[in-house]
Amino acid sequence: MQEEKYLDLIKNVHKEQFEKFSHFLCECNKICNLTSVTDEKGVFYKHFYDSIVGEKLIFNSASVVEIGSGGGFPSIPLKIVRDDLNFTLIESTAKKCRFLNEVVDNLSLKSVKVLNIRAEEGAHEKNLREKFDFCVARAVAQLNTLCEYCLPFVKVGGSFIAYKGDADEEIQGAQHAVQLLGGEIADVIAYSLPENYGKRKLIVIKKIKSTPSVYPRGQGKERKRPL
Repeated sequence: MQEEKYLDLIKNVHKEQFEKFSHFLCECNKICNLTSVTDEKGVFYKHFYDSIVGEKLIFNSASVVEIGSGGGFPSIPLKIVRDDLNFTLIESTAKKCRFLNEVVDNLSLKSVKVLNIRAEEGAHEKNLREKFDFCVARAVAQLNTLCEYCLPFVKVGGSFIAYKGDADEEIQGAQHAVQLLGGEIADVIAYSLPENYGKRKLIVIKKIKSTPSVYPRGQGKERKRPL
C-alpha cells in the first residue's frame, strides 16, 4: 500500500516537479558530479522513491537539516511531497551548492536554505547546534562517522534518520558512537525499492541527551578515527 502511495506522489501528484528535477539533475550532472545514476527509471526509483520513504517519520512543519546534500537526496524529493517542512541543506562543495540553489529556484520551493559549510564546522555554530527536529543523510559516510557529523545538529527529543543499504554491520559498529553522542537507536526500517531496484534501511536514532561540546572533533578525525 505504501509503495502505491509513493509511486502516485512521484508519477501523478507531483509529476511535473519530479520530471523537472530529473531533467535538471541529468543536465547539471554533465559538468558537476552529482550522481552515477542517470537513466530515468533509476533516478525515479533509486533517488526519488528512496528519498520520500522517510517522510512518514517526520512530523508536520518540522525543521530538518540535511548533511552532505550533494544532488539533493533525500531533501529535495522530501520537500516536493512535504511542503510543510523547513529545510537547511549543508554541503561543503560550492558548485553543488549552486546546483541546489538553482533547483530550489526552478522548482519554486519555499523554506529551503542552502549553506556552503562543512558539517563539522557548522555543528559548532550556535544558530545550528541542537536546533533541528530532524537530521537526514544519505550515502555520506559509515554510520559511526555519520553520527558524529549529524547528531550535534539535532535537538534533544529529535531524531537523526540515516538512509542506508545493507547496514547491519554498520549498526553494530556504531553503537558506541551513538551512545557517546547522546543518541539511541530507536528503529531500523527495512524496505525494498520497486522493480527490484534494491533493498534499503532507514536507521532512526533518537536524541536523548545533549551531545558533548567536543564533538564533532573536526580536522578529518570523524573519518580517520571513527568513534
